[in-house]
Amino acid sequence: MEKQILVSESYEKYTDKLKRNSHSVGISMWDFEWCPKYRYKMFGKWKYKKLMEACIRRAASLHQIKWIELNVQPNHVQGTAAIPMAMSPSQALHKLKGISARRFFEKCPNARKRYPKGHFWSKGKYAVSVGFVSIEVVNEYVRRQDEHHGTVWIMED
Repeated sequence: MEKQILVSESYEKYTDKLKRNSHSVGISMWDFEWCPKYRYKMFGKWKYKKLMEACIRRAASLHQIKWIELNVQPNHVQGTAAIPMAMSPSQALHKLKGISARRFFEKCPNARKRYPKGHFWSKGKYAVSVGFVSIEVVNEYVRRQDEHHGTVWIMED
């Protein structure tokens, strides 16, 4: 009698999306949220929102972090990302916050007036793991942040 190996339903359904390394198979997806120091509304203008989005995406690309959804609000950033299996969520946030702040200050030197010591992001952070089952729910929530917070973007320069 042949013994059957039971493979989880989610593994079979999402096997094409899993990342394979020499000693690991899987994907580490996380819902992240963090805000600027003192919760200043630094991204109220569209150009600053887009600049910070670009800075965060660049920081992510340097460390093999893949954004699934990313939403920059006037006073916080939220999104879902896939991080390498060998990287902890805390390490990922450390890299994202550090590099994005440095790049933002390079492109927008006037921001240093508000943050003279160069500490752009607050120490706080939020991270929760997300699976394939709930990823659609979390992504929809991230997409609707403008509506949820009643955000009105200032389109002037």
